[in-house]
Amino acid sequence: MATSTSPDSSMPAELAAPYGNGPAAQAAGTPAAPAAASATAPPAGHEPGGRKPVAKIRTHHLRQAKLNGERFAMLTAYDQYTAEIFDQAGIEVLLVGDSASNNVFGNETSLPVTVDELLPLCRAVTRSAKRALVVADLPFGSYEVSAQQAVATGVRFLKEGLAHAVKIEGGKFYTETVRAMVQAGIPVMAHIGFTPQSEHALGGYRVQGRGDDAQRLIDDAVALADAGAFCVLMEMVPAATAAAVDAAVDVPTIGIGAGNATTGQVLVWQDMAGLRGGRMAKFVKQYADLRTSLSDAAKAYGEDVRSGQFPGPEHSF
Repeated sequence: MATSTSPDSSMPAELAAPYGNGPAAQAAGTPAAPAAASATAPPAGHEPGGRKPVAKIRTHHLRQAKLNGERFAMLTAYDQYTAEIFDQAGIEVLLVGDSASNNVFGNETSLPVTVDELLPLCRAVTRSAKRALVVADLPFGSYEVSAQQAVATGVRFLKEGLAHAVKIEGGKFYTETVRAMVQAGIPVMAHIGFTPQSEHALGGYRVQGRGDDAQRLIDDAVALADAGAFCVLMEMVPAATAAAVDAAVDVPTIGIGAGNATTGQVLVWQDMAGLRGGRMAKFVKQYADLRTSLSDAAKAYGEDVRSGQFPGPEHSF
């Protein structure tokens, strides 16, 4: 994603914050955090030809990426260390997902997690990510009652959770909700297709937007983008439908199980890195096997403790 990491020529450069020592103010006097080097690409935040890096990813960088035919990556993050690692690796967007419900808190689904449980996770991620755009999920029950409820919850996530934007699930029914939140100064990412918070209403984990149902998703995306959503995330949607949705809206799209035509892609980090066991969804690609690595390390530690090899003289005062 070249555009997301280089200044947008269509708008003035971001200035230092006029108060305090916020991200822009820090960027004015402090270089961006170093990123992992790649043999085939410059470090994240640096462009070919030495163009000036961007200190913070903003929503307009994602939009510019779509305009330029470029792509960006998004991962979930729920704690200090993953946020720091992914941020330094150049991941442009971090999602403090309600997926914490079944990836942190041990629930079977995303439904039980609460606002009060997600806010501390959001603060940890936002405090640790120096460059990535941090988006927080509004959990089930925190925005459906009314636009006023959604605004109040969104305010909490920006004010107490320090998030940069929020995500809500649902189609064009929520256009007025999105409009109210955007008018209140809350950037909103829309989530359509399979929406996990509605799994019972949808009859379980089912692909959405097949055949004639594709038009429904196109209409949802257009309505939500017109209401002010800065991005549309699609989950478990046929690739052809996702491509049609992407073509119908000016805002960037993000896919998870939605093919390769979207501007961005997102995965739950425990799936991506192989920490979670059990059957993986078809759309998951595992880039590591952290579950085996951690298991082997724990076994080795336990054996050393039981045998008396740890701690050794070198670990003692």
